Amino acid sequence: MADSGLAIGEFSRNSLAGWDHKSFKGETRYHLEKLDGVTVLFADSHAAGSGLFKEQAIDLEQTPILNWSWRIANRLPDLDEKTKAGDDYAARVYVVVKGGLAFWQTKAINYVWAGNSAKDSIWPNAFAGDHAMMLALRGPEAPLNSWQTEKRNVRADFKQLFGEDVRRIDAVAIMTDTDNSNGSVSAVYGDIWFSKE
Repeated sequence: MADSGLAIGEFSRNSLAGWDHKSFKGETRYHLEKLDGVTVLFADSHAAGSGLFKEQAIDLEQTPILNWSWRIANRLPDLDEKTKAGDDYAARVYVVVKGGLAFWQTKAINYVWAGNSAKDSIWPNAFAGDHAMMLALRGPEAPLNSWQTEKRNVRADFKQLFGEDVRRIDAVAIMTDTDNSNGSVSAVYGDIWFSKE
């Protein structure tokens, strides 16, 4: 992580400090383990949908860029990811803006490693509608078992996807899920941090 960054997931330091667990159906297994000499977060999902989330206010005026790396071991074949039955992903990292007591005002961007949707595809989440937008950063063309590094301007993405100038987010989450398709998938996540540029 860059010195000027704001750490969110310090997996390489063997830490899950501040991360909480939320289950939707069953349990995706998350655990820290070394890979090529660096501690990373492994996720294994078998017909399960649970995630890890960290509530932390992020000032997007100061640090709008979300950085992370990830890789997947296999894909979920033949899913229509725009439907509820196909709303499963080998890997996803998402950012959340809370609506306070007005839960219907909560908004989220899901950066997903899609199994069947083309890279750069955008669509509303099948369960949350326009309150959660899906953005495929990787698609079927991305190689398996190969690290991919991501860098997203979250403020610019909210402007593009929701037409709003969002100046802070309230949480970051990770999820590897197979609860709708009853499949099995594995992924690995590297450190996550925000930076100025």
